[in-house]
Amino acid sequence: MSEAVARPKVTAVPVIAGEDSGARYRRILLKISGEALLGKRSYGVDPDMCVFIARQVREVTSLGIEIAVVVGGGNIFRGLAASAAGMDRATGDYIGMLATVMNALALQDALEKEDVPTRVMSAIGMNEVAEPYIRRRAVRHLEKGRVIILAAGTGNPYFTTDTAAALRAVEIGAQVLLKATKVDGVYDSDPMTNPKAVRHERLDYAQMLTDRLQVIDSTAVTLCMENDLPIVVFDLNQPGHIRAAAVGELIGTLIDGGDGENQ
Repeated sequence: MSEAVARPKVTAVPVIAGEDSGARYRRILLKISGEALLGKRSYGVDPDMCVFIARQVREVTSLGIEIAVVVGGGNIFRGLAASAAGMDRATGDYIGMLATVMNALALQDALEKEDVPTRVMSAIGMNEVAEPYIRRRAVRHLEKGRVIILAAGTGNPYFTTDTAAALRAVEIGAQVLLKATKVDGVYDSDPMTNPKAVRHERLDYAQMLTDRLQVIDSTAVTLCMENDLPIVVFDLNQPGHIRAAAVGELIGTLIDGGDGENQ
């Protein structure tokens, strides 16, 4: 009988973000949609895309920035779409939460292959594959230099992963919510269908809600507004953009409590 080969243990070495790193934020929450993990595929997870994301996250951690990730599940299952097709909404949402756990495990694998110590924490108990989400434990992982991937949304139906990202960001004391998307910011109309759509460089929360700009759901925006948590919407597909957003460079669209700007 052959002996099992033990996988090398990835050990976290905390690095403190300081002035030398050029980092504006000490702790961030990165929201990645499930569709982002599709890469060039039409369904499921593209391993190459996971590696692309993992290498950018490694860059961020090397600056001493603490990073939590919330990942969606739309590349595998969408509860809202299933509900429209006749499935019970709560059941559809729970299936969607399980899809986020699958994505979290795929991303964890990619991160650990890049020597980034990572923990998956789930809002739904599944102890064999993920830790339960406990706020104090999550913060402790961050303080030890580990990346945490927060799966299964809020653990409740009727809430999107955008709202889960806003909630977790507030809970863990993140200084910014970075929403990585397929477009390079927030536009006044859908840039996929309107070539004349204008991108906003900066918006305030109220303008996002009043204009019903759909890049992030209104519940998440309201939660960020009430807790003065800025949001940065940017294009994930450009190399280096996660790092650029994390250190505070002016990319995409900034949403905060300041004066909105339409250019």
